[in-house]
Amino acid sequence: MKSTPVKTLFVEQRLIKSIYLFLLFVMGLTGFSQMSIFKRYYIADIPGLGWLSQYYVTHAIHYIGAILLLFVMGYSAVFYLWMMRKQFDLTITAYVKIGFLIAIVGTGILRVLKNLPDVVFSPIFTMFIDISHIGFMFCLMLFSAIAMATRGKWLKQTQTKPINVYNQL
Repeated sequence: MKSTPVKTLFVEQRLIKSIYLFLLFVMGLTGFSQMSIFKRYYIADIPGLGWLSQYYVTHAIHYIGAILLLFVMGYSAVFYLWMMRKQFDLTITAYVKIGFLIAIVGTGILRVLKNLPDVVFSPIFTMFIDISHIGFMFCLMLFSAIAMATRGKWLKQTQTKPINVYNQL
């Protein structure tokens, strides 16, 4: 049986969603491990989790994950604007999550700048950036849990009759 373009579109969306969720998990895991939590509470002593106590390893994985997450976010934004905007609208849940993601990315960029040798921030601003980055991540996690419990979706269909988005090219 041959797959229709619309079915292929939804398979692609599920793949992107899986990658997005995996990247958020990796980013959260490596972000918290950079705060020495896993070493302090002996979680890194569990066989196979020793790498969580190695700052430079988790730092590199966190940066690679951030690059991939930015790619997925950019791809999703372009794909929505180019292919799905006429058929689907973003929900309030989507706008809130996008706002949290933008805040996380913004504070993450400031954290990257803070780590450069020629960039100096005041200690209070540095603490503000760090706490904001963690706080926005916690807010995203909490809001996502609430959205999952209430079955909040990113998109709502604008038309009752589905259209073939690949014929619009």
